[in-house]
Amino acid sequence: MSRMPWKSSHRVAALAAAVAVPSLLTVWAAGPAAAHGAPTDPVSRVYACSPEGGAASRSAACRAAVAANGAPFTAWDNLRIANVNGRDRQVVPDGGLCSGGLPAYRGLDLARSDWPSTRLAPGATLTMRYASTIPHTGTFQLYLTKPGYDPAKPLKWSDLPDRPFAEVKDPALTNGAYRMTVRLPSDRSGRHVLYTVWRNTSTPDTYYSCSDVVFPAEERGGAAVTPSSSAKPSAKPTKKAPATRSPTPSASEAAGRTPSAAPRAQGADTPAAAPVASTGTSGTGASAPLLAGGAAAVLVLTGGAALALRLRRK
Repeated sequence: MSRMPWKSSHRVAALAAAVAVPSLLTVWAAGPAAAHGAPTDPVSRVYACSPEGGAASRSAACRAAVAANGAPFTAWDNLRIANVNGRDRQVVPDGGLCSGGLPAYRGLDLARSDWPSTRLAPGATLTMRYASTIPHTGTFQLYLTKPGYDPAKPLKWSDLPDRPFAEVKDPALTNGAYRMTVRLPSDRSGRHVLYTVWRNTSTPDTYYSCSDVVFPAEERGGAAVTPSSSAKPSAKPTKKAPATRSPTPSASEAAGRTPSAAPRAQGADTPAAAPVASTGTSGTGASAPLLAGGAAAVLVLTGGAALALRLRRK
């Protein structure tokens, strides 16, 4: 009689083990698909509006998205669809690109122009940071909405080019993120959506995400300037040539007298007249007329002194 409870307990334990083993196997088999991810730079809508999004999660757009969703975006890294096999445009409906058409993320499809965004420069090099947890193989495809995209309307496949502007295969997972360096198109301005498709090859899943980006107007001198075709350059002012002086002083200046008044101006762009005195050619700087006058004065004084001495002797 005392052995019966032991036998019953043994049978219950065996039965529990038989049930648990297949369940554990199922969890283990689903393990690789538990590796999720989403862009954090440029920040995606799902991450910005998640509890981990910081100040962005408190923005008006994120509050509206959570309200439309009916629940917070706690699983920001789980926006994925299985077995798409490259049929993105057939599986994901127009107006549902940011949510992947999944009801649990429908708030991300709101047509608004105030989503948390990242400022980019046209034609610049972008290093995308795509957060993930477990390494996976696969290809990232990056699309940018076409010129003229209207953020006030639901995002459709026709808003995206047929081909991605960048494609990166099997990047390395480093410090919890894939980092991809790509060149942005140079013909965008204003608000756009950077649409990322991550097609796994080690799992059957494809991930979708929307990152709102802004390409500002051309910047000059630190201020945003919108080029205008009607603007005409102002006329370049005429630079007046400064009046020059002769390196050799005039006769009046050499004699120590005050020079005469400057000659009358000949006009705004006409230089002043040259000094009246001749410049001469003497290496000492004194003019020839001055030297001649000085010599004559010496002769007169000498003659006068000799005549006065002769009259005194008489």
